[in-house]
Amino acid sequence: MQTKLPADKLATEYMAAERTFLAWIRTSIAIITLGFVIAKFGVWLREIAIRLDPNIQIHSIGMSLPMGETMMAFGGILSILAAWHYHIVNMAIERGEVRPSRGLVFIVTFAVVALSALMITYMQLASTKI
Repeated sequence: MQTKLPADKLATEYMAAERTFLAWIRTSIAIITLGFVIAKFGVWLREIAIRLDPNIQIHSIGMSLPMGETMMAFGGILSILAAWHYHIVNMAIERGEVRPSRGLVFIVTFAVVALSALMITYMQLASTKI
């Protein structure tokens, strides 16, 4: 069903789409930042261990680097998805066919839950080695 919206309603729709896009971008920046912190966590632990015992031999920094890199990549992908979704929504507004995008929401939710489960599993395995 296509309906032409008045100019003030169109402006409202466009601005709402832009606010949503910016919220996605803020979220992706937060995920990238969290990934950076996680990636550096292993290096930080290694530095502390060396300062506490200079004779200690550390062969690995664990999974924090790959997990952090995964989070940073997810944040980057999320920003690409945000831009794509913003473009699709703007085209739909122009046609007067705005509909919710449940698929994208479920995909992002699944990815966040999977990364969370991976991080929890890693923390449980890492705590048993101490």
